[in-house]
Amino acid sequence: MSSAAPTDPPVLVVRDDAEAVTTVRLNRPATRNALTEELKVALRDALAEVAQDDSARAVVLASSGPAFCVGQDLREHAEHLRAGGSGSALSTVTEHYNPIATSLATMAKPVVAAITGTAVGAGLGFVLACDLRVAAAGTKFATAFSGIGFTGDSGLSATLAHCVGSSRATELLMLGDTFTAEQAHDWGIVREVAPDAEATEEAALALARRLAAGPTRAYAEIKRAVALGTVASLPTVLEHEAAAQVRLGATQDHRDAVEAFLAKQKPVFHGR
Repeated sequence: MSSAAPTDPPVLVVRDDAEAVTTVRLNRPATRNALTEELKVALRDALAEVAQDDSARAVVLASSGPAFCVGQDLREHAEHLRAGGSGSALSTVTEHYNPIATSLATMAKPVVAAITGTAVGAGLGFVLACDLRVAAAGTKFATAFSGIGFTGDSGLSATLAHCVGSSRATELLMLGDTFTAEQAHDWGIVREVAPDAEATEEAALALARRLAAGPTRAYAEIKRAVALGTVASLPTVLEHEAAAQVRLGATQDHRDAVEAFLAKQKPVFHGR
């Protein structure tokens, strides 16, 4: 959406305390938000901080400029390969990509991605680690990894398969074909396709505000249960759900919501 000068921070964090929504914005539009070490460190640290911020009840992951994120900055990657071999170049996966994807997928609050342009490679991985996604019309997606002799990272191998099934995920990862926002909507990857970048961010913020006003303790349990449900047996999931309901049953939000339902009133949630 916005432009950035070279001296601007690589990630912007904007808090709307009135709505309890925090926006984390990739802010290197001149490079299409290619993931340099500076940007990855800033994003990793910003997400870790937001995850611990109880005043943020929902998060929007957004970007500046015409692309959401084109993945790893390959010029920097090539420099690292020349200087120190593959070990030095690829330590970024454990140091940066894994913590970023983990923060997005596991923070105890909903995360909405506002995708306003190309999202490929790790950029697509970050998008899929979010809970809900809104994309601008004309947005292009691709895995891109096989084109440089790589497999997926940032959790993409799992999250893409969960969204579109293992057969299509294998095809997209092996062939690297580009797909559109409309296809992503048809496949269940994105919730909504908005007409342009501005409308996409507005839709993502509206969704985040709705979530921030909701039962955030329950949302956190939903995230954990759905993640477990993709890998665990039914008995394990049933056991987890039972324990989660016990935890939620002890919250003030649950008790107040039950009373509001009986009184035919709209519940008000406070995250406690």
